[in-house]
Amino acid sequence: MPTLSIQPRARIFHGHVWVYATEIKGRFGEPKPGDVVQLQDARGKPMGSAIYNPQSQISARLFSYRRQDLDLDFFKRRIERALKSRVDSGVDTSLCRVVWSESDGLPGVVVDRYVDHLVLQTLTLAMAMRQDLIVQALCEVFSPKSIVQRNEGGVRKAEGLEQIKGVIFGDAAEPFMVRHEGSAFHVDLVEGQKTGLYLDQLDNYQHVAKLAKGRRVLDCFTNQGGFAQACALAEAAEVTAVDISESAIAVAKQNAEISGAKVNFIAANCFDFLKQQESSGASYDLIILDPPSFTKTKASINDAMRGYKEIHLRALKMLQPGGIMATFSCSHHVSTGDFHNSIVDAAVDAKKTIRRVATYSQRPDHPILATIPETEYLTGFAYEVIASW
Repeated sequence: MPTLSIQPRARIFHGHVWVYATEIKGRFGEPKPGDVVQLQDARGKPMGSAIYNPQSQISARLFSYRRQDLDLDFFKRRIERALKSRVDSGVDTSLCRVVWSESDGLPGVVVDRYVDHLVLQTLTLAMAMRQDLIVQALCEVFSPKSIVQRNEGGVRKAEGLEQIKGVIFGDAAEPFMVRHEGSAFHVDLVEGQKTGLYLDQLDNYQHVAKLAKGRRVLDCFTNQGGFAQACALAEAAEVTAVDISESAIAVAKQNAEISGAKVNFIAANCFDFLKQQESSGASYDLIILDPPSFTKTKASINDAMRGYKEIHLRALKMLQPGGIMATFSCSHHVSTGDFHNSIVDAAVDAKKTIRRVATYSQRPDHPILATIPETEYLTGFAYEVIASW
C-alpha cells in the first residue's frame, strides 16, 4: 500500500487528523489521488490509514489508527457507530445530522436525516470515488425512501471535484414539512439552504425561547423563523422577525401559520433595520442575532469582526436593564475569544453593563473533537443588561 512519511512536529502528532502538503516528508509506492495510504513518522513507525489527494492543501486525512481499507463493512460500522452516538446523546435521530465528517471518522462524508429521507455530501475525493459504497451502506442502515446528494461548496472545489446535486437513490421527495418541539419547518432537500434545514440550531431555538416569556422579542436573520416561532410559542408578549430574503420570509410566515405562532415578519436588511430601529429610539426585551457566517476564510476575519461589533452595538443600545441579547457566530475562523471581545467592545461603546446568563453551542449531532478545533464552529451567548453601578 502507498505510504506517506510525515515531517516531525506536524499537527497530526498533536491529535489532529489532517496532513498538509508541506508536512509530507516523502511518498513511497506512487500514491494516486483518492488512494488509501499508510502514514508513518520519520523513523518509519506506522501511524494509521488516510485518504490522499495531492490536489488539496490538506493532502491526507487520517481515518483510522490501524491499517484499514474503505470497503462496505467499514462504512457500515462507522455509520452505525455514528448513529449510536446520537441515540446515546438523546438527539431526535429522525431529524439530525447522523454523520459528520472527521467527527465520525469519515473525512468528507456528511449525512443529514429528515425522517425517511437522507441528504449525502461527499466532500473529499476519496469519499466521492466511493460514493456508491456509502449509498449502499446508508441503505442497509437506514432503509431510506430517498437519498439526495448536495455536493456543493468550497471544500469540493479545493478537492478538484465538480459541484453537483440531485436524487441518487429512490424517488425524489417534494418539499415537505417537519415539526420540532411545536415549531414547523419546510424542507426542500434539493434546493433548500444547507441540506434543507439548519439542524445545528434546533436545540438552541428552545434554549433561547426559555428567556422569552412576556418579553418583546426581535429575531434578526430569522431565515425560516426558528427562534421567532419558539419564542412566540413560549408566550412572548410580541415577536418581530427580520430577514433580507423575501423568499425566506414567505416560508417563515407559512411555518408560523402551521405552528400557530404569532410573529410579525419583515423582509429587510438586518443591518439597516437595526440601525433604523436604534435611531428611532425603539426598544426590545430580547434581541436574537443569528447571522449567516460573516467569513469563510481567515483573510476576512477583520471584516467579520466589524460586522459582529455593529450588530451587537445596535442591539445593546435598544436594551434596557433586564433586557437580553442572544447572539451567535457560526464560523470556526472566528474564535470564541474574538467573538466575545466583539460583544465586550460593543457593550463599552454602548455604555452598558452586561452579565452572561447562558452559553450555547452546536447540537450534539455535530460532535466536537478536542483535538480538532475546526469541529467546533457554533458559538453563542446570552447577555443581560444590568443597571450600571
